[in-house]
Amino acid sequence: MGWVEAVVLGLVQGLTEFLPISSSAHLRVVGALFGWDDPGAAFTAITQIGTEIAVLIYFRHDIWNIIRTWVLSLRDKSLRSEPDARMGWLIIIGSIPIVVLGLLLQDKIETTFRDLRIIAIALVVFSLVLFFADRIGSKQRQLSDLTVGHGVLYGLAQAAALIPGVSRSGGTITMGLFLGYSRAAAARYSFLLAIPAVLGSGLFQAYESLDTGIEWGPTIVATVIAFGVGFAVIAWLLRYLERGTFTPFVVYRIVLGLALLALVGAGVLTP
Repeated sequence: MGWVEAVVLGLVQGLTEFLPISSSAHLRVVGALFGWDDPGAAFTAITQIGTEIAVLIYFRHDIWNIIRTWVLSLRDKSLRSEPDARMGWLIIIGSIPIVVLGLLLQDKIETTFRDLRIIAIALVVFSLVLFFADRIGSKQRQLSDLTVGHGVLYGLAQAAALIPGVSRSGGTITMGLFLGYSRAAAARYSFLLAIPAVLGSGLFQAYESLDTGIEWGPTIVATVIAFGVGFAVIAWLLRYLERGTFTPFVVYRIVLGLALLALVGAGVLTP
């Protein structure tokens, strides 16, 4: 991987990680359009560490309160009903599906699921699901209304993002909308829920890559760029969702998915 490639893919990762358009799909597609080799699942997971560090910094006060209250609640029963303590458990519970399925499907994640045809279909199909959820969701519930059952459903939706094209944020936000949460609340929990899974996956892939000769210089550059761009995107998206809808993202996903299918069908891109 060259330095220019690293810069471009770092920008793509930062721009797309938190938007409901699938960062892993974009890394795969952009690489294919430029004629570059598939950056791979390991590169994707490691650069996502950069965007998750952006989450840690942006939500640092919330995260500190959640961790602190959750730890204290393990010994002090009176704290177990506190919202931050409950959120700690809900993040743990919601992370279980993607951890289990990620380990079971690791080989397919790194091979089969990266087929451009699968990515294109996922982009189109899940854009329609997001559009439907945004239209019928009551958008009345806030994070204080989260239950264990909802946490599990959010977790299952997050696990669907193991398929590039679904989108981690898109999947969890869509589930939140179906469950009646506001756009901003669904996005906020989506960001928090992703922390254990993304950091865990990134660190695991970094460890696995120690023996595979990954090009660490360009990968680190891409990760740093993803952090800076991702931080700005978080701030923008949360403001946008106070009033905006997901329709622009839905339209973009459909156009990209259909264009991708056309390029593969015409032989321009190799799936």
